[in-house]
Amino acid sequence: MNYEIFPMSERHVQGVYEIEKNSFHTPWSFEQIAGELDNKNACYLVAVDGEKIQGYLGAHIVLDEGYITNIAVRAGCRRRGIASGLLLEFFDENGGVNKVTLEVRVSNLPAIKLYERFGFKIVSARKNYYKNPDEDAYLMEWRREV
Repeated sequence: MNYEIFPMSERHVQGVYEIEKNSFHTPWSFEQIAGELDNKNACYLVAVDGEKIQGYLGAHIVLDEGYITNIAVRAGCRRRGIASGLLLEFFDENGGVNKVTLEVRVSNLPAIKLYERFGFKIVSARKNYYKNPDEDAYLMEWRREV
């Protein structure tokens, strides 16, 4: 699969929303995703094959810290390196970031393994963080090595 990674623009919002609602139990709304275009702290990247969005990564960055809000890949395109490519691009574009955090469902072993390959470590658990169904989350953290 060939894809390119771009910053999210208005033309990408509908595709991101489609992946979002098909990937998460409590997805962000179209309006919430579109609103990120006006958020000066937001960093949204899309992986595009032709005109079709295959995946995206959303994050907020304040000073030298980042928080990954969501990473999702279109069903049928998973396990093809798209999420890894998005993470690589995120770190390339945000070289001044020294710490990044995210939450992940404790049952999402493929995502946990992906994050661990990038150097994220589980630092704590958040009881009943997710709803529909209720589930704990791991708080994972990446720190730049000094």
